[in-house]
Order: sequence, then C-alpha cells, then structure tokens
Amino acid sequence: MRRLFATSSLVLLAGLVVASVTASAGCGSAESFDGRVFHGGRSSFKTGPIPASWERLKLDGPLLAFHDKETDGSIDVYAQCGKDADDVPLVALTKHLLIGFTERDFKEEKLLPLDGREALHTRLDAKLDGVKMSLDIYVLKKDGCVYDLVYVAYPERFPQGLQGFESFVAGFGTVSG
Repeated sequence: MRRLFATSSLVLLAGLVVASVTASAGCGSAESFDGRVFHGGRSSFKTGPIPASWERLKLDGPLLAFHDKETDGSIDVYAQCGKDADDVPLVALTKHLLIGFTERDFKEEKLLPLDGREALHTRLDAKLDGVKMSLDIYVLKKDGCVYDLVYVAYPERFPQGLQGFESFVAGFGTVSG
C-alpha cells in the first residue's frame, strides 16, 4: 500500500484516501532530517531547496511532509523499501497512488532521468469526492526502494507552488547511510 498526504481539510482528505493505499515505508523508525538530507532505516536521500512557505509536518506515512502556506497544498516524500517493487512498472506504481481519484485528466506523463535512473513524471487534474485537485507526481525506483514525490493543491493555486516543488525534486538523490 502506498500513500499520498495533504493538509487542508479537503486536500487532507485526498491524502488520507491515497494514504490508505500506500504501504508503510518499511524503512525503520529512527530518522533524521537536517533540512537537506533525510536518514531513516534503509532510505537516505537529499532534497533540493525547501521554500520558506513550506512548513514541515510530522505524519504517519510520508517520510517527509510539508504544508505549503502559499498554496495550501502539500508536498510529500514516500519510500517503500525491500518489497520487490523492481518487478512493478513505474506506470502501475503511479496509478496505484491515484486509487480513489476520479475524472483523471492527465496533462503530462513522461519518463525522465532523476538521480541517475529513469523516473515517471505525471501531472494531472482529478477529483476526490467531487472536489477538483491538481497533482504533480514523480515515481522513482532505486536501490531496492520506490520513491514517490508528490505535490497536490487546488487547481487555482497549483501553479504558484510548482516551481518550488520542481526545484525540490531536481535536487533529490539517494545517499549512502
């Protein structure tokens, strides 16, 4: 099961629905984050810059979760390690994140390099319980883990947070424990 989270009441609902679909990270409970590098069990990674409008949240599910105060959106990083995900295509992993969303309108879906591997980047509009949302998702498989990097916001505020999220993703990379 893989999970997506968000912070406003409706966007939180979106996250909780996708959250029920997301597996526990399986990467241990001892974790640290110094603002650029996350260490937690089998999963250690660095991120790009974190905009001043992002407030870090401590939640069950995502390894890192932020609320973007400017867009009322959420930014989440998930990792599932050691679950034989190497056999599952990136497209299937992405679709699994979207269980519960309806009226999916895919704006972009393409393979691109991320941290020396091929990742699937998907941008779409969808509804959750009849409410429109916009999502930007990167799914990457590396070193026995599947990483999901997700930004979700209401469509009218989504573009405001996109550049910050893209910079965050551009700096993403796994690191040795």
